[in-house]
Amino acid sequence: MKILFLARHYTYFRTYESVIAALAARGHQLHLAAEREEDLGGREMVERLAREHPGVSLGWVPSREDAWGDFAIKLRMTIDYLRYLDPAYAGAPKLRARARERVPRIGLWLLFVMAARTSTGRRVARAALTACERAIPRDAKIDEYLQGHAADVVLFTPLIGLVASPQLDYLQSAKGLGYPTALCVWSWDHLSSKAILRNVPDRIFVWNETQRNEALTLHGVRPEQIVVTGAQCFDQWFDRRPSTDRETFCRKVGLTGDHPFLLYVCSALFHGSPSEALFVQRWIRAVRTCGLEPLASIPIVVRPHPARLKEWADVNVTEDPGVRLWGRNPVDPDAKADYFDSLHHSAAVVGLNTSAFLEGAIAGKPVFTTLLPEHYENQEGTIHFHYLLNVGGGLLHTATTLDEQCRQLNATLQATEQMSHKSRRFVEAFIRPRGTDVAASPVFADAVEALRSASRVTGGEQSSHRVLRGVMAPVVSLASHRLAEPLMLSEHERAIVARQRAHRERVDAAWRVKDAHNLSEQQQRDARVAERARYKADRAAEWRRTKTMKRFKQRLMKRIGLIS
Repeated sequence: MKILFLARHYTYFRTYESVIAALAARGHQLHLAAEREEDLGGREMVERLAREHPGVSLGWVPSREDAWGDFAIKLRMTIDYLRYLDPAYAGAPKLRARARERVPRIGLWLLFVMAARTSTGRRVARAALTACERAIPRDAKIDEYLQGHAADVVLFTPLIGLVASPQLDYLQSAKGLGYPTALCVWSWDHLSSKAILRNVPDRIFVWNETQRNEALTLHGVRPEQIVVTGAQCFDQWFDRRPSTDRETFCRKVGLTGDHPFLLYVCSALFHGSPSEALFVQRWIRAVRTCGLEPLASIPIVVRPHPARLKEWADVNVTEDPGVRLWGRNPVDPDAKADYFDSLHHSAAVVGLNTSAFLEGAIAGKPVFTTLLPEHYENQEGTIHFHYLLNVGGGLLHTATTLDEQCRQLNATLQATEQMSHKSRRFVEAFIRPRGTDVAASPVFADAVEALRSASRVTGGEQSSHRVLRGVMAPVVSLASHRLAEPLMLSEHERAIVARQRAHRERVDAAWRVKDAHNLSEQQQRDARVAERARYKADRAAEWRRTKTMKRFKQRLMKRIGLIS
């Protein structure tokens, strides 16, 4: 069987490494195709898979480059934002703000005109915009790409998200050409914090009953389209043995002795969130000064998140000889072994909101977090965090202050029980719902094989779509014009453009100074200082104008009742 597996970038395949290996071992041919490069180690991982399994090949997918493709991106971002206007997301302001900043200016105006803050307005807006989305024509280049691979099934991950991606265009073409399709749920927050599925593939592969309910209630997927496989990405941690003993591991990390240690696992927080590195520094200080033994003197290993390494540049937690900053992104065998060893040899796992909590649960460790106001948006302000609090009786030991958490940690260190019952119950409910002895990867592979003969809905294009497309064509043409750019850019894109413009201005200013070679050295220094002062003044004036306009918009929206 030929399987075409499409991902945003190669690191997404890390979640399916065991499934890819299982399918290749069964004799299937898999082509792993990504949209863009990344620097998280995914490319090396899939190249290793291709070397180990002759049936695995790699490639890139072509992007849609016509005017319809750009219009589709803006339209989909606008539709996606509608989700976060629902009352269910009233307690998740960061998710709402993150989606809003990616909506084009004209999209926000349309939603305002359509009264999208009301339930009726949202229904009308969603129906109208979704009809426009369905009328977007397929791309001939994408059709040609899919037909060239002649796959028996086409898999997608993540399919829905916050950034522009051609995956929805590929799904439209794959379904139109009659290929069986499936969405492979990538993460524990995949269905709750991203976009809404509007064009549903033939199958949705989910981890557990929680995600099954999300697919049913949040995305309107039919029950027969959902397959509960378990969380295949965590199979690699079950029945695994550490590669070193604790003394050897501690020596590798740089700690002395073979004592148990606390493992702090950092999180991929929202952009603009307070620095977790500074919080870790404060947390370590609280542990060291709590006056509780053995906690106050216990060694600590901190694993930085691979996507947030920059925030550690000016933060030093290793001045304390009992603290080590250590760990790499676990995408290769050595890094995975080190990661598992850090979990296995730890006494407890501490953090804010990360999938490492789930891996800590598999290792049988108690998992702790603090619910502080500064972290509300990244914790209780998301839907998936509540699964850690509730599923299977809840995984997390929570505290509302650092002092309270210190008392919890010290009590755990003094206990003789080594395995956490909370972790075990959570694993049974969330990670391996078919039974802790039933691996998810073979179940997932079986579901992929069954997809080939899965029932699917096919049919010709509705005439209403062709009519609406004809009406939309002039609008799409106008939207692609350079003069329409201010209306089509989102707040996120405008910020990117502003940064790029500022960078060009700095480069140009530097070259102007350099070209003034006939000036004396003092004159050159004065010119650079003056150029920098002018640049700062311009940036400050632009910031004040933006701030004034933002306050004016907020007052206006409050006055007309659009926001509370």
